[in-house]
Amino acid sequence: MRPLIHPAIEDVRPDAILHALSDPNRAAIFANIMRAGCVEACSAVSALGDRVIPKSSLSNHFKVLREAGLIRSERRGVEMRNHSRWTEVDARFPGLLAAIITAYAADVGTASRVSPAPEQPGGEGPVPGAA
Repeated sequence: MRPLIHPAIEDVRPDAILHALSDPNRAAIFANIMRAGCVEACSAVSALGDRVIPKSSLSNHFKVLREAGLIRSERRGVEMRNHSRWTEVDARFPGLLAAIITAYAADVGTASRVSPAPEQPGGEGPVPGAA
């Protein structure tokens, strides 16, 4: 199996984050992972609104999010567990993720795909700045 690429937090770049979250589907997937803390099955995030993202597309979306430093993936047998790196990224770039997720939530066209008030990992309440 090919190794998974996870950049060190010092190597995470804002342009990679902006690229990864420029796709509304990836932003919605990231928001779902963020809310859940850990997603163990692709099917948990494959349904976005009234459409289902094919598994092959999901794999690519996870790769882009992982290589941007937004999620950490680990193999467990045949499953892939995906964890949000929100806390690490927010410590490095305060407010960036909250601003992006809030912007998607405020956009009328994507409000149904991205939660307006994502929860912080660990159930610490709404993400600061996400209304």
